Amino acid sequence: MGKQVERVTCAGGMRGQAAEFVTRVTARGRLPLDYSVASLRVVDFLIDGLRKGGADQDRAREPLAGLGAYVGEVLVRRAGAVWVDLDELQRTYFGQEVGVRMPDGRVWNPLGKVLNRFTSGGPEDSLQTFYLTLHGRVRRTAA
Repeated sequence: MGKQVERVTCAGGMRGQAAEFVTRVTARGRLPLDYSVASLRVVDFLIDGLRKGGADQDRAREPLAGLGAYVGEVLVRRAGAVWVDLDELQRTYFGQEVGVRMPDGRVWNPLGKVLNRFTSGGPEDSLQTFYLTLHGRVRRTAA
C-alpha cells in the first residue's frame, strides 16, 4: 500500500485550493459558488448536507478544507482580507496553519469557522452571518 501524501497548507496556495475546489464541485452540478457573499449560504447548505449524510469529520476532511479555502477566498475578494501564514501562537489558538488578515489587522480563521459549522450545525455558526457581522472588513458603499 502506498504512502498517503499529506498536503501542507500555506497562505500562498489558498487561492488555488479554493479555485480547485470550486472547479471540482461545480463540475458535478450547478452550485452558485461565485465568491459572492450570498454564496456563503450555499456553503452553509453544503456543510449541513455533509452532516445529514452521516459523514464524520475525518471522512469530510477534504470537502471541509475546500469549503474553508472558499470561505477565506470570499473574505479576500469581498472584504479586503489577505491570506496569511499564522505564527506559532496563532496556530495553537486556531488549530490551523493559515488564516486571513483583515484591513484593520484582525486575523480570522475561516477554516475553523467551517469546522465549527460542521460540528455544531447551528444557525449561530452560519458562514453567511459570520461574514455579515465580521469586524474589520471593508465596507462597500454605493456611489
